Amino acid sequence: MELYDELQQKIKQLDASIRQLRKSGTEYAKSEREYKVLLREECLRLRGEGMAIGLIELTVYGIPAVAEARFQRDIAKTVYEANQEAIQATKLIMRLLESQIAREWGQSANL
Repeated sequence: MELYDELQQKIKQLDASIRQLRKSGTEYAKSEREYKVLLREECLRLRGEGMAIGLIELTVYGIPAVAEARFQRDIAKTVYEANQEAIQATKLIMRLLESQIAREWGQSANL
């Protein structure tokens, strides 16, 4: 029963991880939106000030607000991807536990 209890605990952990993935995915999407809107605004502002189009792309990413928004977007993306990996790792552990349970039940049936 020890393996079964561990499997049940992993099922609960997977459920919690999926809920967390939804939250981190939402945060990632919000960060992406904020970054893109700010990037657009700054590009239009620079263009309105008469900056050459070719220089805007070189300049806009160095604007502190744009750089910070991009940084926050990258952090949110990393958290989201880490949550995805945690879910995959939990699923793998669950499959291993299920296999071990099946082997033990198979052995006890043969005794």
